[in-house]
Amino acid sequence: MKLSIINGPNLNLLGIREPGIYGTENYESLCARIRDFAQTRGIEAEIYQSNHEGDLVDRIQAAYGNADGIVINPGAYTHTSVALLDALKAVGLPAVEVHISDVSAREAFRQISYVREACVATISGHGTDGYLEAMELLLERCRA
Repeated sequence: MKLSIINGPNLNLLGIREPGIYGTENYESLCARIRDFAQTRGIEAEIYQSNHEGDLVDRIQAAYGNADGIVINPGAYTHTSVALLDALKAVGLPAVEVHISDVSAREAFRQISYVREACVATISGHGTDGYLEAMELLLERCRA
């Protein structure tokens, strides 16, 4: 199984950006945890991060025919990007939306998720463990 792990804006600043909300684990450590977890589950994980919406759309499109599923943390684009929604719908791959913080307990504008409509599940507020949970969920879904 191959998964595309796609991270949006400011995820590269994990550990620096608002550690009281997002924790102190840095992005490199998160990527290492994802790779280690993937290896134990026989998953090939391709990890990508960009601060640019079009790059994220391109990466979603590149997953078509090359991945079995997508784990996506769109960052702030969650609340603004119809383009990411349309890309996820277009490729038709099972996708899981991940948020490190509990967006449901945050500002009103964070209650809107455009991408959620194209996702089979949302994992929010589980810290960086949410990525591993999303990978496991997609693995189980593909086995079913």
